[in-house]
Amino acid sequence: MTTISYPPKPSPGDRIAVVSPSSGLPGILPLPHELGLERLREEYGLEPVEYPTTRKMGSTPQERADDLHAAFADPTVKAVMASIGGDDQITVLPLLDRELIRANPKPFFGYSDNTNLLAFLRTTGIVGFHGAAVMTELGRPGALHPQTAGSLRAALFTSGAYELRPAERWNDVNRDWADPTTFDAEPQTRPGTGWTWENADRVVEGRSWGGCLEIIGWLLMADREIAHDQSAYDGDVLFLETSEELPSADEVFRTLRNMGERGLLRRFSALLMGRPKTWSFARPNSPEEGARYAAGQREAVLRAMRAYAPDATIVFDVDLGHTDPQLVIPYGGLVRVDGPARRITVTY
Repeated sequence: MTTISYPPKPSPGDRIAVVSPSSGLPGILPLPHELGLERLREEYGLEPVEYPTTRKMGSTPQERADDLHAAFADPTVKAVMASIGGDDQITVLPLLDRELIRANPKPFFGYSDNTNLLAFLRTTGIVGFHGAAVMTELGRPGALHPQTAGSLRAALFTSGAYELRPAERWNDVNRDWADPTTFDAEPQTRPGTGWTWENADRVVEGRSWGGCLEIIGWLLMADREIAHDQSAYDGDVLFLETSEELPSADEVFRTLRNMGERGLLRRFSALLMGRPKTWSFARPNSPEEGARYAAGQREAVLRAMRAYAPDATIVFDVDLGHTDPQLVIPYGGLVRVDGPARRITVTY
């Protein structure tokens, strides 16, 4: 079994690689990217370093793999962050030099399609960090959300326990990144609803695994970065979230059902289910429509978990995915789920 460890953390003043292992969207929508770079410099004291494909749409998988190798191999670079996600990072995985990356462990930050690289890092023995891409969280209009900012700062620079807390206000409606006026004010938010707990009569602690549910499904289909000895996940904490593509309740259930048929779901002691994104430019749901979508997803998750992992603790609406604010989850790091106290604590 691979030993998983936390990589050394950067310090203010260090260089951070900004890479695009999925989409080179900064090349056609520079405004949130430039804002995110500025905040890395001014609010976190880090010096961003870009690579040939950071702003290049249509780069090949090999070009993106080369950038990742350069970022991890450079001793002056102390952390790596994705610009944004995409949908084909799975094609980059076979081209990665596992030994090069294992020999140069660094904190990697990203989510969505970057679930691919996070899963790769865990099987390589490196804790990654699910969350905080440059264009999305750091490029947030107006200002960083305070909960996002605090979680990211702790994950970047500190080691130890960090308690996650429900968002008092949240948002999942985006504005046009091509419009400069988008960045004049913060997004409108709505009141938080707290977390919903199931089987919350126990305290569990384990290493985390999961990420974007759609990407997990793809990894399972391609049989990539999934431990063949499923005992590697025994007692771990599963965390999942869904993307702006708004997968249907049926798709969510079927993916979880297939994980259950594979024997995976029963391995985990708890599931943290991210607050689902319920709005997209393709499906601009009203709040009422979004609430129905979220309720349907919750029922799909409960149906699958009751069938395949009925004793697992479940926490719904944790702010860990595509909604705002976003809490960073250490991928492969320790997560403590305290049901009686209704507390979740991660170790950065």
